[in-house]
Amino acid sequence: MSPVMHIAAALLGGALLLAVGRLLRGPTLPDRVVALDLISTLVVGIICMCALVFDQPVYLRDALVLAVVSFLGTVAFAYYVARGGKP
Repeated sequence: MSPVMHIAAALLGGALLLAVGRLLRGPTLPDRVVALDLISTLVVGIICMCALVFDQPVYLRDALVLAVVSFLGTVAFAYYVARGGKP
């Protein structure tokens, strides 16, 4: 693994820890929704990095599926928050 990959892994891991902290602390529902969206984006980045490191392009398909599902989930949460949090 090249030094660039080590730096990228460290930055993605640090960002993931900070995003999980924001998800747990809140304080409001929109903060948690944005943190959850950021976590899913970071996981997509981690999956793509693993695809490069292990030379397995099949992981990119998984990253794409996660990105699409995450986007749809974020849109659903935004719709929920826009309605005032009422089911």
